[in-house]
Amino acid sequence: MKRFYKTATAEPDGDSAVIRLDGRLLKTPAKAEMRLPTLPLAEAIAAEWAAQQAEIRPSTMPLMQLAATAIDRVSLDPRYATDDVVRYGGTDLLAYRASEPAALAERQAAEWQPLLDWFRDRYDVQLNVTSGIMAVAQPAELPARLERICAGLDPYRLTALHWATTNAGSVVLGLALLDGRLDAEAAHRTALIDELHQAERWGEDAEAAARRTGLLADLQAITRFLGLLRTGN
Repeated sequence: MKRFYKTATAEPDGDSAVIRLDGRLLKTPAKAEMRLPTLPLAEAIAAEWAAQQAEIRPSTMPLMQLAATAIDRVSLDPRYATDDVVRYGGTDLLAYRASEPAALAERQAAEWQPLLDWFRDRYDVQLNVTSGIMAVAQPAELPARLERICAGLDPYRLTALHWATTNAGSVVLGLALLDGRLDAEAAHRTALIDELHQAERWGEDAEAAARRTGLLADLQAITRFLGLLRTGN
């Protein structure tokens, strides 16, 4: 889509904040009003619109995508996000350790186990861990616990948790980002221990490197989105 506006601005409006393109209220792709919970978040999204060149590229506006998903999808149907979060709990990346090489197994244990221990202490449920590719059953109470966690989140934070979980392949990492236990860089490194180990051992692969760069950008956008939700509250 061609750029059709000259200015993008944000302003408070009652207990929310809005964005205007040439003075006209910005709407979501589903035509809902883009009303945001904090002015800093609205200002950051307005900056994404202002930075567009001759053509509008949604892929360069991750904050806009997160906010629009929260308004158009998650606020209307929380199951859109909750079902995935619960499903990832049953196959969480951190529950599956390598059996070999020993260096990788040790690295996973050193970086993943503290997060699993944090998850246990924070949410009162312990994930079971296995080695190799055999599936491992998780505690029967885990789905209900994750349901309650999701139910306690507003649509914006639930959207952020959903994006983080599905991008990283781990609800534990998603919740660690949500709680501020990890920043984007640490979550990225933790999610990609296997790939990073292989790259260090055998050399870099351009396609894998590009994929890792994209994941880091996504996680950075999510953590920035969460920070802007907190700002001003």
